[in-house]
Amino acid sequence: MAVPARKTSKQKKKLRRMHQKMSKPEISFDASTGDYRRSHHVSLKGYYKGKKVTE
Repeated sequence: MAVPARKTSKQKKKLRRMHQKMSKPEISFDASTGDYRRSHHVSLKGYYKGKKVTE
């Protein structure tokens, strides 16, 4: 069984977790509805790729 030679410091633990932080959502302008929407998501008015998909 592997046993660590030394205790891992708090700073080393934080550095290991830094790549898991949340990133901002990608927002683009939808010309068909005139609103901003998230990429690969249905707009608030129910359009996806220029087609009405919801009521």
